Amino acid sequence: MISDSAREGFNRLLLQSLKGSLAPSTDDAFELTVLPDLGEVKESKFVILTISSYLFRLMVLIYFSPDETTKEHFARINNVPVAEMNEQAFFDAIAERGNICCGILNRDLGHYFPHMGLSTPNILDKECSSKLDVLGCGHIQHVRVDINSSVHFHASICVCDYADLDFVVEVSEEEDSTGELEMF
Repeated sequence: MISDSAREGFNRLLLQSLKGSLAPSTDDAFELTVLPDLGEVKESKFVILTISSYLFRLMVLIYFSPDETTKEHFARINNVPVAEMNEQAFFDAIAERGNICCGILNRDLGHYFPHMGLSTPNILDKECSSKLDVLGCGHIQHVRVDINSSVHFHASICVCDYADLDFVVEVSEEEDSTGELEMF
Protein backbone atom coordinates (compact mmCIF):
# COMPACT_ATOMS: atom_id res chain seq x y z
CA MET A 1 0.00 0.00 0.00
CA ILE A 2 1.24 3.48 -0.89
CA SER A 3 0.49 6.14 1.72
CA ASP A 4 -0.91 9.52 0.76
CA SER A 5 2.36 11.21 1.75
CA ALA A 6 4.30 8.77 -0.48
CA ARG A 7 1.95 9.50 -3.40
CA GLU A 8 2.49 13.21 -2.85
CA GLY A 9 6.24 12.61 -2.61
CA PHE A 10 6.38 10.64 -5.87
CA ASN A 11 4.33 13.36 -7.60
CA ARG A 12 6.45 16.21 -6.23
CA LEU A 13 9.70 14.52 -7.20
CA LEU A 14 8.37 13.74 -10.68
CA LEU A 15 7.35 17.36 -11.24
CA GLN A 16 10.77 18.53 -10.06
CA SER A 17 12.56 16.08 -12.37
CA LEU A 18 10.40 17.07 -15.37
CA LYS A 19 11.25 20.71 -14.82
CA GLY A 20 14.94 19.90 -14.45
CA SER A 21 15.04 17.88 -17.66
CA LEU A 22 12.58 19.51 -20.09
CA ALA A 23 12.95 23.24 -19.45
CA PRO A 24 15.71 24.82 -21.54
CA SER A 25 16.61 27.31 -18.79
CA THR A 26 15.35 28.66 -15.50
CA ASP A 27 14.14 31.77 -17.38
CA ASP A 28 11.57 29.75 -19.31
CA ALA A 29 7.96 29.67 -18.13
CA PHE A 30 7.24 26.13 -16.96
CA GLU A 31 3.74 25.07 -15.92
CA LEU A 32 2.50 21.67 -14.79
CA THR A 33 -1.15 20.71 -14.59
CA VAL A 34 -2.37 17.50 -12.95
CA LEU A 35 -4.81 15.55 -15.14
CA PRO A 36 -7.44 12.98 -14.10
CA ASP A 37 -6.63 10.62 -17.00
CA LEU A 38 -4.98 10.34 -20.41
CA GLY A 39 -8.03 11.70 -22.26
CA GLU A 40 -6.33 14.85 -23.56
CA VAL A 41 -3.06 13.17 -24.57
CA LYS A 42 -2.75 13.51 -28.33
CA GLU A 43 0.97 12.79 -28.72
CA SER A 44 1.70 9.71 -30.84
CA LYS A 45 4.67 8.24 -28.92
CA PHE A 46 6.25 8.12 -25.49
CA VAL A 47 9.59 7.37 -23.93
CA ILE A 48 9.42 5.07 -20.91
CA LEU A 49 11.99 4.52 -18.19
CA THR A 50 11.80 2.39 -15.08
CA ILE A 51 13.27 2.85 -11.62
CA SER A 52 13.18 -0.35 -9.60
CA SER A 53 13.93 -1.23 -6.00
CA TYR A 54 13.10 -4.11 -3.73
CA LEU A 55 9.97 -2.25 -2.63
CA PHE A 56 8.56 -0.83 -5.86
CA ARG A 57 8.80 -0.42 -9.62
CA LEU A 58 8.25 3.12 -10.87
CA MET A 59 7.70 3.97 -14.54
CA VAL A 60 7.94 7.43 -16.06
CA LEU A 61 6.31 8.03 -19.44
CA ILE A 62 6.96 11.24 -21.38
CA TYR A 63 4.60 11.58 -24.34
CA PHE A 64 5.65 13.43 -27.52
CA SER A 65 4.92 13.81 -31.22
CA PRO A 66 7.70 14.08 -33.80
CA ASP A 67 6.49 17.47 -35.07
CA GLU A 68 8.50 20.61 -35.88
CA THR A 69 7.72 22.43 -32.61
CA THR A 70 8.90 19.47 -30.55
CA LYS A 71 12.02 19.00 -32.72
CA GLU A 72 12.86 22.68 -32.32
CA HIS A 73 12.44 22.42 -28.55
CA PHE A 74 14.74 19.41 -28.23
CA ALA A 75 17.27 20.94 -30.61
CA ARG A 76 17.30 24.04 -28.39
CA ILE A 77 17.75 22.22 -25.07
CA ASN A 78 20.46 20.00 -26.59
CA ASN A 79 22.25 22.91 -28.32
CA VAL A 80 21.95 21.28 -31.73
CA PRO A 81 20.89 23.00 -34.96
CA VAL A 82 17.36 21.98 -35.97
CA ALA A 83 18.69 20.98 -39.40
CA GLU A 84 20.74 18.21 -37.71
CA MET A 85 17.65 16.82 -35.97
CA ASN A 86 16.88 13.83 -38.21
CA GLU A 87 14.56 11.12 -36.86
CA GLN A 88 17.30 9.17 -35.07
CA ALA A 89 18.86 12.31 -33.55
CA PHE A 90 15.39 13.42 -32.42
CA PHE A 91 14.62 10.08 -30.76
CA ASP A 92 18.08 10.08 -29.15
CA ALA A 93 17.45 13.59 -27.78
CA ILE A 94 14.07 12.54 -26.35
CA ALA A 95 15.60 9.41 -24.81
CA GLU A 96 18.45 11.43 -23.30
CA ARG A 97 16.03 13.92 -21.73
CA GLY A 98 14.05 10.97 -20.35
CA ASN A 99 17.30 9.65 -18.90
CA ILE A 100 18.03 13.01 -17.29
CA CYS A 101 14.50 13.16 -15.87
CA CYS A 102 14.74 9.71 -14.33
CA GLY A 103 18.31 10.31 -13.18
CA ILE A 104 17.10 13.30 -11.16
CA LEU A 105 14.16 11.27 -9.83
CA ASN A 106 16.39 8.27 -9.02
CA ARG A 107 18.88 10.47 -7.16
CA ASP A 108 16.13 12.16 -5.13
CA LEU A 109 14.41 8.87 -4.30
CA GLY A 110 17.79 7.59 -3.12
CA HIS A 111 17.35 9.74 -0.01
CA TYR A 112 14.48 7.42 0.99
CA PHE A 113 15.16 4.08 -0.69
CA PRO A 114 18.49 2.27 -1.10
CA HIS A 115 19.45 -0.10 -3.90
CA MET A 116 17.58 1.24 -6.91
CA GLY A 117 18.25 0.56 -10.56
CA LEU A 118 17.41 2.63 -13.63
CA SER A 119 16.47 1.17 -17.02
CA THR A 120 17.49 2.39 -20.44
CA PRO A 121 14.88 4.45 -22.29
CA ASN A 122 12.49 2.82 -24.75
CA ILE A 123 10.29 4.64 -27.25
CA LEU A 124 6.84 3.14 -27.80
CA ASP A 125 3.61 4.06 -29.58
CA LYS A 126 1.04 5.85 -27.42
CA GLU A 127 -1.45 2.98 -27.70
CA CYS A 128 0.80 0.91 -25.41
CA SER A 129 0.05 3.28 -22.52
CA SER A 130 -3.57 2.09 -22.49
CA LYS A 131 -2.27 -1.12 -20.86
CA LEU A 132 -0.97 0.58 -17.69
CA ASP A 133 -3.95 -0.63 -15.66
CA VAL A 134 -2.92 -4.24 -16.33
CA LEU A 135 0.24 -3.68 -14.27
CA GLY A 136 -1.75 -3.26 -11.05
CA CYS A 137 -0.16 0.06 -10.18
CA GLY A 138 -0.80 1.35 -6.69
CA HIS A 139 -0.34 4.92 -7.89
CA ILE A 140 -0.75 6.60 -11.29
CA GLN A 141 -0.52 10.34 -11.92
CA HIS A 142 -0.77 12.17 -15.26
CA VAL A 143 0.37 15.75 -15.94
CA ARG A 144 0.46 18.27 -18.76
CA VAL A 145 3.72 20.17 -19.19
CA ASP A 146 3.58 23.64 -20.80
CA ILE A 147 6.83 25.45 -21.58
CA ASN A 148 6.66 29.10 -22.66
CA SER A 149 3.01 28.54 -23.67
CA SER A 150 4.25 27.08 -26.96
CA VAL A 151 5.66 23.63 -26.20
CA HIS A 152 3.37 21.03 -24.68
CA PHE A 153 4.05 17.52 -23.38
CA HIS A 154 2.25 15.03 -21.20
CA ALA A 155 3.83 12.71 -18.67
CA SER A 156 2.74 9.91 -16.36
CA ILE A 157 4.19 8.26 -13.30
CA CYS A 158 3.10 4.72 -12.41
CA VAL A 159 4.20 3.01 -9.21
CA CYS A 160 3.78 -0.72 -8.55
CA ASP A 161 4.31 -1.41 -4.86
CA TYR A 162 5.68 -4.66 -3.46
CA ALA A 163 5.53 -3.51 0.18
CA ASP A 164 4.08 -0.65 2.19
CA LEU A 165 5.57 2.65 1.01
CA ASP A 166 5.63 5.75 3.17
CA PHE A 167 7.96 8.77 3.03
CA VAL A 168 7.69 12.55 3.21
CA VAL A 169 9.51 14.93 0.86
CA GLU A 170 10.60 18.10 2.59
CA VAL A 171 10.06 21.28 0.55
CA SER A 172 13.65 22.40 1.12
CA GLU A 173 14.91 19.20 -0.57
CA GLU A 174 12.85 20.03 -3.65
CA GLU A 175 14.14 23.58 -3.88
CA ASP A 176 17.87 22.82 -3.68
CA SER A 177 17.89 19.98 -6.21
CA THR A 178 19.15 20.97 -9.64
CA GLY A 179 19.82 17.66 -11.35
CA GLU A 180 23.50 18.16 -12.03
CA LEU A 181 25.69 15.11 -12.36
CA GLU A 182 27.87 14.28 -9.42
CA MET A 183 31.46 13.21 -10.07
CA PHE A 184 32.96 10.51 -7.90
